[in-house]
Amino acid sequence: MKIGLVLLLFVDSSVVVGEVVLDFSKDCPQFFAKPNGQVSPPTVFPGNQYRQICQRQANQKMSEFATLYDTANRIPVYSAYEYVGRAPCNRMDVWYIEPQLDDQNKGPDMQSDTSSTLPKPPRGNNQALNEDYVNSGYDKGHLYSVFHTNKQSCADSTFTLTNAAPQNPPFNRGQWRKMESDVVEIFRSKCSQNRAYVVTGVVPSTGNTKILVKNRVNVPSHFWSAYCCLDNNNQSISSGGYLAPNSNQMPTNVTVNILEQRLTKLYAINFVLFGGMC
Repeated sequence: MKIGLVLLLFVDSSVVVGEVVLDFSKDCPQFFAKPNGQVSPPTVFPGNQYRQICQRQANQKMSEFATLYDTANRIPVYSAYEYVGRAPCNRMDVWYIEPQLDDQNKGPDMQSDTSSTLPKPPRGNNQALNEDYVNSGYDKGHLYSVFHTNKQSCADSTFTLTNAAPQNPPFNRGQWRKMESDVVEIFRSKCSQNRAYVVTGVVPSTGNTKILVKNRVNVPSHFWSAYCCLDNNNQSISSGGYLAPNSNQMPTNVTVNILEQRLTKLYAINFVLFGGMC
């Protein structure tokens, strides 16, 4: 996976430093909606704690999806992908990590957390590890849902801890899972002959309501998802969004514009999903 820094960084050797900025629009634009022909990744937050990742597995030339990762909270901000249908895929028991987040000299491919050659530390300095979730009371909540994949290699690539955040188990297995299924039906009815782009993310808990798993991994206060379907002329034909607290409540179905307004308030920074064009 390629990691693009938001800025040129000169920090300690446990993170990627001194690299020329790589951005989603240049390195993996295929996972973002292109309304009116313009590649439109969601807002990328400023600050050296955020990493842009084009996610791929070892020995694969093509990336499978993209993630903006928050190394301070050790959770993703969002993952983005193009929905091209779904097919039955086996779920993995192994979870991957991104070695470059902790050691700039490591290669660009995922490694199994349990078989990584990277010693601890620095392994885990800038990302969650499998052990963080053991007996934590939280699920590893996929952002790019394995339920939305159409081939085994893509399904496997979603089992990276950079694509997961601590999620309330009844919420993950209940109302959120139902929302993921409902969205597939929307794609089938409104986007079957067109292109559907999805961005799913979380809002970190903060202040008096901040929760950390094992004093390391932030437990998000909210989960959200948005989609935009484009026709062959790159015009938006259907869009929508969902937002819910990290508890067992049904996500609220809202317009993309309303979701952007609510995320702007939650993140305390202007947040745009599809360039304001979906």
